[in-house]
Amino acid sequence: MKRTSRGGYTTADEADEGLRDALARLKQRLAAATPKGLTLDSFAAEWLDGLDVAPSTEAGYRRQYRLYVSPQIGTVLIDSITTTRLRKLYRELRKSGGKDGAPLSANTVRKVHVLIGAILDSAMDDGLIASNPARRTKLAKPPTGRQVREGAPEMATWNAEQINAFMAWDRDTYRDEHFTFWLVLARTGMRRSEGLALRWSDVDMKRRRISVRRAADTINIGATKATKSGKARVIDVDDEIISALKAWKALRGSLSLDLARSDSTIFGNDEGGVINPNRATMRWSVRVAAARKTLGEDALPAIPLHGLRHSHATMLLQAGVHPRVVQERLGHADISITLGVYSHVTETMQRDAVDRLAQIFSGTA
Repeated sequence: MKRTSRGGYTTADEADEGLRDALARLKQRLAAATPKGLTLDSFAAEWLDGLDVAPSTEAGYRRQYRLYVSPQIGTVLIDSITTTRLRKLYRELRKSGGKDGAPLSANTVRKVHVLIGAILDSAMDDGLIASNPARRTKLAKPPTGRQVREGAPEMATWNAEQINAFMAWDRDTYRDEHFTFWLVLARTGMRRSEGLALRWSDVDMKRRRISVRRAADTINIGATKATKSGKARVIDVDDEIISALKAWKALRGSLSLDLARSDSTIFGNDEGGVINPNRATMRWSVRVAAARKTLGEDALPAIPLHGLRHSHATMLLQAGVHPRVVQERLGHADISITLGVYSHVTETMQRDAVDRLAQIFSGTA
C-alpha cells in the first residue's frame, strides 16, 4: 500500500482535521479497490490455499477457521470487520464456543485471534483494508497471556514409583506387545510421533544412544516429517532401554527379517509401516484405564500419553539436572520453552538453591 505524508500544519486541530480527511480519502480508495461483496470466508479460502507451512499446521488453521471463525463472522464483508465485532466473537467463544456449547478455553480463543490477525494482515497487504482491527488488542480484547496460563489444565505426571508400577503391570500382567514403546517414551521424553518414526539405524546399542531424526505425520498417515524443532538430536539411554530394544528387535526379527533391518521402523506395524500416532494414543488410554482398575485409581492417576514426556522432564528437573540438558533431551527449540512449560518445577528448584546457599554461608554444607 502506498504511504503518503503531509506537513505544514500550524495547529494540532489543523493536523487532526488533515488526518481525518486523509483517512476518509483512503477509505474511499479502498472501497473502490475492494471487490464488492468480498467476505472474510472468500478471502480466507484464498489465504489458506496459499499457505506454505507443514501439512499439520495448515490442517490446524483450517480446523480453527471452520469451527470457530466461519460460523460466526465468515459472511461479514472483510472491510466491515471491526474491533467491536471481534470483541463480541471472542466473548461468545469463551462462553459457548466449544463442543455442544461448552466454554472454549482462553488458549484456543487466543489461537483464533492470532489466526484472524494473520488473515487480516494479508488483506491489508493486498490493499483491501486500511488497518487490521485484530492488532488493536486493547479494543478487540483477546485473551491475555495471563488468562491463558490461568486457564491451562494442571499438568498430569507420574513419579518414578508410579511409572515403575505401570510398566511392571503392563509387561507382566497385561503382557503388552507395546511395552517397549511406552518404556522408551518414559525414559527418553521423546514425543509419541518421534518414537513411532524411529528406525533401527537410529539406535547405537554400543554407545547407548538414540538419534531422533524424524516424526510420524499425523496428517499423511504412514509418512514421516521433520521433528517439531526441525533439528535432529541425540538422547543417551540406560542399559534397561538397550536390553528392552534388543529383545524387541529379536522378536521383530522372528516375525520377519525385514522388520529387523537397519532401515526398518522399530515400532511399526506388522508390515513395517509407520503407525498412526492417534492410534497409539488410543492404545495408551485403554491400558491406563485397565491398569487403574488393577492398581487402584488413587495409586495411579490417569495421564495422557504426552504425560510420559512431562513426567520425564519433571523428574529430571527435580533431580537437579540442568535445564539445558532437559531442553536438549526434549528437543525444545529454546530453553525458554523448557523453563516456561516446567515453571512449577523451577520454582521448587529456586527454593532448593536458597536452602543450599544458606548451608554454605552457615558452614553446614
